[in-house]
Amino acid sequence: MDRMFRVLGFWTLVIGLMGLAGDMVPMALIFFAQTAVFVLLGYMKLTERSYILIFWGYMFFAFLGFSYWSFFKLEL
Repeated sequence: MDRMFRVLGFWTLVIGLMGLAGDMVPMALIFFAQTAVFVLLGYMKLTERSYILIFWGYMFFAFLGFSYWSFFKLEL
């Protein structure tokens, strides 16, 4: 399970680099921060249950933040 977080770190790094190449600096910085967190978690050797709970917490807050931004901050 710890390798999966390293894989997530790799893909967030790729997305961050693409955002940086497209002049989307705030998005790129967010993805670089996620890369650092995922790679750090990937080397912590936690239990599988801990990794699953961390991932579910991450998904919950990511979707909550996305929904908030979509409904209240985005202008139509």
